[in-house]
This record gives sequence, structure tokens and C-alpha cells, in this order.
Amino acid sequence: MHNDADVIVVGGGNAGFSAAHAAAERGRSVILLERGEGPTAGGNSFFTAGATRIAHEGLEQLQEFVEADERHGASTVPPYSPQDYLDDLERVTEGRNDPELSAVLVAEAQPTLRWLAGLGLKYRLMYERQAYSRPDGSFLFWGGLHVGNVGGGEGLIADHTAVAERLGEDVRYGHRALELVVEDGRVVGVVAEHDGQRVTLRAESVVLAAGGFESDAALRAEHLGERWAAAKVRGTAFNVGDMIRAGLDVGAAKGGDWSSCHSVQWDAFHPENEGNLELTNRLTRQSYPLGILVNREGRRFLDEGADFRNFTYAKYGKVILEQPGSLAFQVFDAATRPLLRAEEYEMPGVSELKADSLEELAALMEIPAEEFVRTVEEFNAATNDAELDPTVKDGKASAVTPPKSNWASPIAEGPFYAYPVTCGITFTFGGLKGDVEGRVIDEDGTPIPGLLVCGEMLGGLFSSNYPGGSGLAAGAVFGRRAGSIA
Repeated sequence: MHNDADVIVVGGGNAGFSAAHAAAERGRSVILLERGEGPTAGGNSFFTAGATRIAHEGLEQLQEFVEADERHGASTVPPYSPQDYLDDLERVTEGRNDPELSAVLVAEAQPTLRWLAGLGLKYRLMYERQAYSRPDGSFLFWGGLHVGNVGGGEGLIADHTAVAERLGEDVRYGHRALELVVEDGRVVGVVAEHDGQRVTLRAESVVLAAGGFESDAALRAEHLGERWAAAKVRGTAFNVGDMIRAGLDVGAAKGGDWSSCHSVQWDAFHPENEGNLELTNRLTRQSYPLGILVNREGRRFLDEGADFRNFTYAKYGKVILEQPGSLAFQVFDAATRPLLRAEEYEMPGVSELKADSLEELAALMEIPAEEFVRTVEEFNAATNDAELDPTVKDGKASAVTPPKSNWASPIAEGPFYAYPVTCGITFTFGGLKGDVEGRVIDEDGTPIPGLLVCGEMLGGLFSSNYPGGSGLAAGAVFGRRAGSIA
């Protein structure tokens, strides 16, 4: 029968576009189906800050493909080796990452970004998110995550879209893919819904890049636990697991950890704190290592300084969800408040409580003042005299329970600030099982002919937690691989 294209890609985010570009570069005709239209297109990628984790040798090497910036001459960017990357993956997932997928990610993340930059995507050093200015006016980067897209997620999708147009990819918006077409054991097409009509499209290969199931409350409750039905969906509302179901229906094996996800601390009281197309990632609250977190009982409940933010932020949303009312408060004083990320803590409509005393702040938070003041006083009394240095694990600790292992400044100088946070879910870690080439694997370990997977639909890389920026890196790496053989 007539094929509508050589390759159909389902999903117009970073992974899907990477797959489409790779196929188009090889002369393949490509149809890309994207459920969103206009401002809702781009999947979760649109909502990111664009941060992408790659191994590199330092500033000189990065300058070969990032945008020029007058601050480069005053910047120190520590090298981040492939072994560092692999160690971080294994450490934060507690060894539950797939070793073969991880090895490919680590080896190919930088070459893949160079490829995308060559196609027209623009990258920069992320000064406002991953560097601190020093008294002498210089900048020091930290945490292994240094590169991001110009314009964040919005810029990422705009750049990908421009490349797709130049390469002649047929991007069809408003198409919700629902089923896979199988003939003689081979996937040969997709059934989609468009303008209320069912449309069948045929191709030699189908690449699935349609995200996880985080936007479906029932699936969250089923696989993550009942409390997850109440989590706030940070990104696209369209990741409801349609194509995961479709893959399972044609014999794909489940891949990865279906019981965990990427979740963060998220503005609890902003009136538009789900799928906000204007503020996108600015609703996160990521400066928590510099302060303390208390729950509605006025008590601390985790180690805010256990590690760099890049290695804890994606798991602490779950911890917030488990607190009374799924609510907590980040607390800072006048000394630490200037160190917070301006794009997040000074955004329009930020949920901020401010008071001249701890007792007044407790009243604004509507938590027990006596318990809250006791928590702060015990924390302050147990804090050592080490020098605060946010660019390293500085050992400035508070010997309380739970401890704060680094960056433990006393909460002592008014005015005092509190930021209410809840759990914002980003993406689910469970998906379809694929090999390192992106081919979907069945229960017997055999590739399903004609079917490939990449992005958040590819399970196996992450479990419970992940190193910040490795999601966009994985989407590009395995998108490129899937598109190259499609």
C-alpha cells in the first residue's frame, strides 16, 4: 500500500524533533505528528529551562559551539568528565539506571549538541541558573550542568521548528496519535485523531516520542500512588500515555521504573500553577539549599543541603507531596534572600510571605508559631562557623535532625521570607523498553519491526531521581539514534 512518508514521528518535543532531523538529513521523508497547536505545541520541552547535561573539558571546549558572551573571560567552568557524568547517573538513581543506555548518553551528549548547534539550535552558558558571581566580579559554575538553550524551552522549540522547516519535514499540528497499525508483525503506521476525524497514516518506520503519562491523574494514582492524583502538572496537559498504551497493545515490554517520576518544589498558591505557558519553568523554587524547609507543623523534614540542587531537586517534590496537606514552606532571612534565583523568586505573582519576626511569619504561613520558632532556634544553634560557599559542598552544616549537610546559614536576620511549595510533577520514569538504537523491544527481548522510541517514553535511564539536564540530553541523543535508523 502507499506510504504517506518514510518515517512518522509522534511527538513534537526535543526528542521527536531530534529524530525527525536525523531521518530527514538521511533523505527520508518525515511526517511529525504533534497534538498541540500554536502555543500548546512542543510538549514538555517548551516548559523547560533548556538546561542540557553534557560531558566536557571546560570553557575553551564549550566556546566552540555556545553563543559568545562578554562574561566568558571572567568565568571558570570546571571540566565535567564522562566518568563524572556516569557516576552522577549511578549515584542519584541508586544504581537502577540501565548501564548500556547510560553509556551511550554519556558518550554522545556533547557530540549530539554539537550536531544540533550545526543545524541551527543556539546554546549558551547558564549564568543565571548554574553560576555564582564572586566578589572580584568573576563567575564560577557548579554542579556539572553548564549549557542551555538560548531562550530556554521556548527558544529550543522555536529553533527545532525552524530546522524542521528548512529540512522539509511535514509537521502536522493538532494530531492526537492513538493507535499503531500492524501488518504481518511489523508496525506500518499510526491512527490519529484530527478535527474530530480518525486519520490513518502509513510509513516504513514509526518513532514514538510522545512523552510519559504524568498528565493523567488516574494513571498517576495507579502507578505512583494515590497521593499523586493531587500533584500539579508542570508541563503539557497532553502526556496522558496514549502511545505508551498503543505500544503495549502491540507487544512492547515495559521499560524503566513505573513507580517513580521527576517531581519538584512548585509554587503552591499561584492561581495558574499548572501548564503555565507564560511563566513555564519560573514556577519552580530551586534555591532551597540556601534556606530551610518546614511543613505545616513547623518542622523540618529533609536535608536541604544533602547535595547540589542539580542532584536533589527532581526527588524532593515527592517528599513535599508526603507532607501534611502536600505543602511546605521554604524559609530564608534577609542575609540569604539576595542569593535566590531572581527568575523564580521575583517572577510576576510569586507566592511570597514576608515578616519582621519569626512569629509573624508563622502567622502568615498559618502554622504553629511555637514549634516553628523552636525549629529555627535549634537549627541556628547547631550551625557551625564554616564559610558559606554555594559553589562547592562547603561543609557549613547544622547538626540537627534531620541534618543540613551544607550551606546551613542561620535564619536570624529580619525580615524573614517564606515561599509555599507543593509537588509539581514533570515526567514519569516508566515507559517502553528500547535498546540503545531506540528500537522497541517485546517481552522476549526481540525488536518490534518498524517501531522505535525516544525521549520520556524510553524507560530505563532514571529511577527515583535524575541528574538535572540529563532529560533533554537523553531526548536528543536517543532521538538522533532512532531517527538515524528509522
